[in-house]
Amino acid sequence: MITIAPPQRLRLDSAALVSNWRWLAKASGAAACGAAIKADGYGLGAREVMKRLAAAGCRDFFVATWAEAAALMPLPAGTALSVLHGVGASDMVAALTLPVRPVLNSVEQVARWRAAGEGRACDVMVDTGMGRLGLTAAEATGGALAGLAVATLLSHLASADEESAQNARQLAAFHAVRDAVPAQRYSLANSAGICLGADYGFDLTRPGIALYGGLPRPEAAGHIRQVAFPEARVLQVREVAAGETVGYGATWTASAPARIAVANIGYADGYLRCHGGGTGSACWQGRVLPVVGRVSMDLTAFDVGDAAIGEGDWLTLDYNLPKVSARCGLSQYELLTGLGARFGRDWR
Repeated sequence: MITIAPPQRLRLDSAALVSNWRWLAKASGAAACGAAIKADGYGLGAREVMKRLAAAGCRDFFVATWAEAAALMPLPAGTALSVLHGVGASDMVAALTLPVRPVLNSVEQVARWRAAGEGRACDVMVDTGMGRLGLTAAEATGGALAGLAVATLLSHLASADEESAQNARQLAAFHAVRDAVPAQRYSLANSAGICLGADYGFDLTRPGIALYGGLPRPEAAGHIRQVAFPEARVLQVREVAAGETVGYGATWTASAPARIAVANIGYADGYLRCHGGGTGSACWQGRVLPVVGRVSMDLTAFDVGDAAIGEGDWLTLDYNLPKVSARCGLSQYELLTGLGARFGRDWR
């Protein structure tokens, strides 16, 4: 079998990932700190993320779907995994086979689990203001969960990354549900919710984006480290005369003679067109190299000046999540989860 190295790679910092989780765990106070590893660990590779965080002491993990759960078998010793999307009729075989808990999101899912779940433990999501998945507070407190072995009762904050009165309203609503519905543990806070303070911690927090280098709120600044560093290989370095243009639409014109490195990366890899026109940049041996022209499907051009860059060299894209998000208008989540399958994942 021929092994071919990909022309793009994600250099992934294990120490930064673990450092981020440890800071979030400390900020969670008395609550245990879990980890959301859905969307293949936010694009970094769920199995590798889980392995590193489990070794650091994380015991509670969350994915979105049963396919994501199955891909993580067998689980690291001493860990628990929950599937946030609950159980549809077609999920029951997986739900009864895998050592994983469903997060039940509706009275229909509750009825399905009660009928076929054989008394096994489950988690339950209650909607306290997100308006997305979850039983209503009236359903949860009105007897819909009677007889279930609820391991964790969850809700989800809608505006924790903002200074919003909704946060306090959801906190009060979750307190009311907690007082009325018995469960082994209660969980409300995501990454941003952890930064709101100990009142939001309850028994278990569920950070996501902050684990991977995203800044959920200003309180986390200086504590969260960048984890993912996208890198692309140079295919060609070319001389461009003054007055010549580069890229589709001829949107960039050289004002003086220039040297341009064309790298093997583009919007098909998740490096989108919003990074073009001088907005995005890469780094090589400490030199900042601005993008010139439009980002193409598989190619992006960088102005390298007099840097001694040649074919086969690797450029590191500027991909600090909060800074790039502010610059290009994409959310930190989109920037991270959009990085494509053509990237090799290189954990260090």
